[in-house]
Amino acid sequence: MARVTVFGAGIFGLSVAWALAGRGAEVEVVDPWGPASGASGGIVGALAPHVPENWNDKKAFQFESLDRGEAFWSRIEEVSRRSTGYARLGRIQPLNEESEALAKARTRGAETFWEGRYTWRIEDAAPYSDRLPEGTAKVIFDNLTARIHPRRAIFALAQALRELGVRIVDKPKQTPEFEVWATGAAGLAALSAELDQPVGNAVKGQAALLGCDLGASPQIFVDGLHIIPHDDGTVAVGSTSERDFEDATGTDAQLDEVITRARALCPALRNAPVLERWAALRPRAKSRAPMLGPHPHRLHVFIANGGFKIGFGMAPQVGEVMADLILEGRDRIPGSFRVDANLRKATEA
Repeated sequence: MARVTVFGAGIFGLSVAWALAGRGAEVEVVDPWGPASGASGGIVGALAPHVPENWNDKKAFQFESLDRGEAFWSRIEEVSRRSTGYARLGRIQPLNEESEALAKARTRGAETFWEGRYTWRIEDAAPYSDRLPEGTAKVIFDNLTARIHPRRAIFALAQALRELGVRIVDKPKQTPEFEVWATGAAGLAALSAELDQPVGNAVKGQAALLGCDLGASPQIFVDGLHIIPHDDGTVAVGSTSERDFEDATGTDAQLDEVITRARALCPALRNAPVLERWAALRPRAKSRAPMLGPHPHRLHVFIANGGFKIGFGMAPQVGEVMADLILEGRDRIPGSFRVDANLRKATEA
């Protein structure tokens, strides 16, 4: 058995550990703060696809991962005996006259790029009138989008790994043959310093959890705002994207604005109490895609970082391609995801 130490107990680290352990590797996960302590311990959980147009390797990789998501998270729940909050319930977006032609073009794009398995279509907004802006007549609905509760999902994934015999510890206990560094925003900063050029940066996100039971209904996306009904009678709203900040985990008036917007856009939330305010730093690689592959200078050391806003949606496939590379030497990582692609972006900048 290969001995692998994975540094970082966020979504990428744990997903890579899961894929490695499933293939017989002896895996140890090291995180001094424990699972879900960083950006992966969030509350929003929008597993939403990129629009089905201008297809590229990033969109194809994400589609494959989202398609695998239902089986992946179902297996995690089975092994851990914990809920992840996963459900593929779709997403609605208010449609205006200006965007209708574009929506129809994307409907045709979905038929091609989503391989006939999922649809992107225009629907009557009437069934969703209590959760959409007044006057909304039509919506775009896609049935590929799913929701998850990130924090609960991380705890379930950690427990599933323990059931497979994976150790999750605060300090390394074994001498590994391979290392995987999946340490989020701090890891991007450390790698940038090591390589003497910026390969990514931290982006702060703030979100809130409101007390409102919208049942098993689609999530809502309006003007950059996600409104996600969870299965525990709560609704998550978010999030901000802040490049400049002083307090990495504090919430402020920017979150107040998010909550105000959500209540204005979704009538069902107008009197919903705020149950939790949350903030953390998300890792954004220079390429805006996940950064995966061998460390440019260290042998048998690999990087899995840069999930940013789409880490949970990408995670099932990230784990598999990293396990392919580490255990079999089989490289299926898209070109734009490679570490050297981020180095080129840094040089161009």
